[in-house]
Amino acid sequence: MGTASEPKAKAADDETTVGADSVRQCSCAQDPFAGLPPELQPKPKPAAGGLRHATCPGCGLVYWTNRATDLCMECAKGRTP
Repeated sequence: MGTASEPKAKAADDETTVGADSVRQCSCAQDPFAGLPPELQPKPKPAAGGLRHATCPGCGLVYWTNRATDLCMECAKGRTP
C-alpha cells in the first residue's frame, strides 16, 4: 500500500516542480529577431514618423520633410526639371 501512494505523490511533486521551473511567455511578447545579428535585424521606426530635418539649399529655410529632396516647396516650384 505504501508503494502505491508513493508514485502518485512523486508524480504530483514532479508536475509542480516542472511548472515552477519553466516560465513560458507568449510568442507575441518575444522578439522574433533576437537570434539575428544586429546588422540583419530590422531598423526601428523613427519616432517622427519618417520626418527629417532639412535645410533648403536655395533659400536656407530649415524645415521638417519626408521627401528625398532638400528643396522647400517654394524653391521646388521655381525650378523646372
